[in-house]
Amino acid sequence: MEKITTVLFDLDGTLIPFDQKEFIESYLYLIAKKFVPRGYDKDILIKALWDGTGNMVKNDGKVSNRDVFKSTFAELMEKEYDEMEDDFMEFYEKEFDDVKQTLQDEVDRAGFIKTIKDKGLKVVLATNPVFPKAAVQTRLNWIGLSVDDFDYVTTFENSHYCKPNLEYYKEIFENIGSKPEESIMVGNNALEDMIVSELGVRTFLITDNLENPEKIDVNKFENGNFDDIANKVLNIL
Repeated sequence: MEKITTVLFDLDGTLIPFDQKEFIESYLYLIAKKFVPRGYDKDILIKALWDGTGNMVKNDGKVSNRDVFKSTFAELMEKEYDEMEDDFMEFYEKEFDDVKQTLQDEVDRAGFIKTIKDKGLKVVLATNPVFPKAAVQTRLNWIGLSVDDFDYVTTFENSHYCKPNLEYYKEIFENIGSKPEESIMVGNNALEDMIVSELGVRTFLITDNLENPEKIDVNKFENGNFDDIANKVLNIL
């Protein structure tokens, strides 16, 4: 077995302990609260967000996820995304922070990530890149981390694919110069995160906030709660 050089972590439901459904409900409520008073139609706004996200997931790599979102959003909102982007970035830096109330526990992951980095390993935040960097940074703040604590972070600005497309993971490895067989992926989605095993990456499935709508047999993967995984990961590195 190859020596491990790189650890990839999912964010939502993995490093951050929350239920995806509660997160989405809070996020949509807050974004409507900010933009509806500014004259935006709530239903069209939410449809634009959903369709934009759906189209990013289907991205074939010709343009960035941001550009896919931008074109979808502009078409539905009948307004150029560039005109709205500053307001969106302000939202992700300020109001979006209130989504923190959906966290199940107050946790600080800074020490855990530092321990891995101190071993000389690369650490990647492999969060599905359907949000801008500003939104990723705000979520990291909730668990005592910053984008600067990672060697690479996937965002909708720098990514051309989404999970569960294997091209998403290939793009990461190309950008960080690591080999899949020297890497571990830790995540809570049995499809989106564990599919990377098809590239020869070792995997650990977090079961605290397990996402498995496809009803995949989770026993195919090493699995456990975050503390179990943290100990296993640190012990094998």
